[in-house]
Amino acid sequence: MSQNESPYLQPTTMLDFGHPDVQRLVRQQGWRELPEPEVARAIYLFVRDQIPFGYNASDDLSASKVLADGYGQCNTKGTLLMALLRAVGIPARLHGFTIYNELQRGAIPDYLFGLAPDQIIHSWVEARVGGRWLELEGYIIDQRYLARVQRRFSGHRGPFFGFGIASRCLSSPDNEWTGGNTYIQRLGIAQDFGRYQQPDQFYRERGGNLSGWKRWAFRCVIRHLINLNVRRIRRGAGLPGTRA
Repeated sequence: MSQNESPYLQPTTMLDFGHPDVQRLVRQQGWRELPEPEVARAIYLFVRDQIPFGYNASDDLSASKVLADGYGQCNTKGTLLMALLRAVGIPARLHGFTIYNELQRGAIPDYLFGLAPDQIIHSWVEARVGGRWLELEGYIIDQRYLARVQRRFSGHRGPFFGFGIASRCLSSPDNEWTGGNTYIQRLGIAQDFGRYQQPDQFYRERGGNLSGWKRWAFRCVIRHLINLNVRRIRRGAGLPGTRA
């Protein structure tokens, strides 16, 4: 480990990879025994597909809490991905953005959509694998959910924007692990806030997407309604032209 990489391997309050549940997962998966490219791929696929797309109570949850929730979105799944990568010695950092909230229309039902701001906090993870930094964003949407959206819009051609997806090609998005960059919401980026060694700093500086009564309502009521809709989509319902 070089001196320049050391900050990207440290635990933090959010990246609590020393937590017993996180350490137990790493042992059970045998990730420390795999070569670097294989373990990076295995962790990426675990976060993408075993932690399904969904909305947590807040963006600044610790990795162990995201793991306990068992679902997440761009920011929370990113925290878990960073923690797991650092746990096996792979340097990881955060790249912060905002995205246009319009790309979430469909995942967020229309009757709730107006409560969210036009732009929301977004991030992806950058991991140093094989001597180079990779941009990883394709972990956000699990394959089962993506497959349902792809099936419903199988005739779509060109860029796709909605249901938590902003991709140049819905039928073949850049979310598969090939040893390079992966994306699933990149076309929706509005502002670029740059790179952060630790997610804790990013969320201290940028805060959340909601405040006041809207923040309370999201945590206690709204996100549960959105997650219900996301689960219906994953089951093959809740999409235009499909039965509920």
